[in-house]
Amino acid sequence: MSKSCCENKISELSLLQKSQRNVLRIVLLINALMFVVEYISGILSKSSALTADSLDMLGDALVYGFSLYVLNKGDVWRSRAGLLKGLLMISFGLFVLGQTIYRFMQMELPVAEAMGIIGGLALVANLTCLVLLYRHRSDDINMRSTWICSRNDIVANSGVLIASGLVALTGSIWPDTVIGLIVAVLFLKSSFGVISESIASLR
Repeated sequence: MSKSCCENKISELSLLQKSQRNVLRIVLLINALMFVVEYISGILSKSSALTADSLDMLGDALVYGFSLYVLNKGDVWRSRAGLLKGLLMISFGLFVLGQTIYRFMQMELPVAEAMGIIGGLALVANLTCLVLLYRHRSDDINMRSTWICSRNDIVANSGVLIASGLVALTGSIWPDTVIGLIVAVLFLKSSFGVISESIASLR
């Protein structure tokens, strides 16, 4: 392989990593801000679905931060980043499951209006993240697992909006509870796929 060819490949890799870094910084900031907004709103509105979505935002912010850390490292570190993301998904999934059950037992009716407004804002934020990450979804396990996290967010956000409409329509806690459980299951299911792929890469 010629020297010029090697230099071109190094230059391409450097440009790719620069692009990945810029995207990760933007989506990290978006998710960190939305976590604060959604978590406070979820507590005040007594919504399991909204609080669950806020924790998803926090998990993603942590994921993006670690993805930035391993960006210039080797394949082993990228696979470890994917493994960490999978473990985070499991922990948040279990937390959301527990909180949803607790809220249901307390029979606290959430504020549908707050769920709808904040859920809509979160959906716009996550759609922005998904679009930014789309071009890098197949770069490596690190970026792929990051994109999967963002894709799951869209499902969670849509669930919050559906729950808010049904809570307003029925005056029942059931829609919020069901969406909270669905989000928890989504976390757990996605985590197994990311962990399996990461372990396979490590081997």
